[in-house]
Amino acid sequence: MRQETVNYELIQEQAIADLKSGKSLLGKSGALTPLVKKIIEASLEGELDAHLANEVGAGNRRNGKLTKRIKSDVGSFDLEAPRDRSGSFEPKLVKKRQTVLNSGLDEKIT
Repeated sequence: MRQETVNYELIQEQAIADLKSGKSLLGKSGALTPLVKKIIEASLEGELDAHLANEVGAGNRRNGKLTKRIKSDVGSFDLEAPRDRSGSFEPKLVKKRQTVLNSGLDEKIT
């Protein structure tokens, strides 16, 4: 299982600096957009980890990432969604071919 560490303090400092410099909170280059992107990507990695753990002995494994443009309430960003070798991974948070996140995203995360 691959664990990527996210430096939330650095992201927080950058968001505060962006806000102080007049950058908006939301939008394409908003201060919160990179944080939302990181949280969604970490959640997708966790979904894939759980999927692969449930397929013991199937020979399935990670197979890179797919980048897709996502539109959301906080702005647009490129999301790197993990893939598996057999193509059996069906993410729940951001489904295959989904490019728009609705305002109910917070309900999916909890």
